[in-house]
Amino acid sequence: MSQYEVTFAGFGGQGIMTAGQLLSYAGISEDKQVVWIPSYGPEMRGGTAYCTVVVSDTRIGSPIISNPRCICVFNRPSFDKFESRVKEGGLLIVNSSLINSTSDRTDITTLHVPANEIATKAGNPKSSNIVILGALIGASGVVKYDSIQQTIEKKLGHKKDAMATNLNVLKQGFELGRKSLEKKTKA
Repeated sequence: MSQYEVTFAGFGGQGIMTAGQLLSYAGISEDKQVVWIPSYGPEMRGGTAYCTVVVSDTRIGSPIISNPRCICVFNRPSFDKFESRVKEGGLLIVNSSLINSTSDRTDITTLHVPANEIATKAGNPKSSNIVILGALIGASGVVKYDSIQQTIEKKLGHKKDAMATNLNVLKQGFELGRKSLEKKTKA
């Protein structure tokens, strides 16, 4: 991997920015070049928000990415807005707990992850962003699993009651993403 671009999109309260920050910190911990660009706009109070993260082994030429390699969508408005922007050959990760649509595109890989269901069953509905983050890392390898786990422990460690759940759902998401990657490789 020389450069990997990811956009996280959903309602502001869905942990979109946190997912992007955690990925950024994990990239930094691996001595990679990283850019995190949040976009709140008028949607800041509960509407759709997004952030883009660029993780690279080399210097990042431009942090502005129109067509990222991966987009993680958490709600239907984000699916409608961002699905067409995934780069050809890229990855679309869909929170299938809230989005009952599928992409008609044949030039990308779509991974449906029941993030809200997994998070709720694990005991913390707010950790759906961690499920999606795990799926992204499992499917892409943008950072190492150990790096994201350590980043979560460091950055979210003050939430002691949620830590075990966050690590549990991270692993579940990672396994879903890894299995998706294995299926794609075998095809």
